[in-house]
Amino acid sequence: MSRLIGLISAVLVALMAMGFSALNAGHRATLNLGFLTLYRVPVTLVAFGGLLVGMLVIFVTGIHGDLKVRRILRERLAQESQEERKWIDRNQQDLFREEPPPE
Repeated sequence: MSRLIGLISAVLVALMAMGFSALNAGHRATLNLGFLTLYRVPVTLVAFGGLLVGMLVIFVTGIHGDLKVRRILRERLAQESQEERKWIDRNQQDLFREEPPPE
């Protein structure tokens, strides 16, 4: 069922993008990038370019956040492992002694 919902939503997004492109096909805009100004750029190119750049920025920040969390978890796991080794070494008892107990 979830696959069907995902497929329907993907088709719906594609249809909306095609509708937006068809309705704004003849419209032009001026695009000022700060260091470069482009005249008579199609609005659909501006919209989809902005969408693509936004997705790229979110992807990069997501990777940065994920790596940060993984580093924190790795450090915490190493610290817990070291504490566990100390606890085991202090509290470990042998089940079978090699030498007989003193009488």
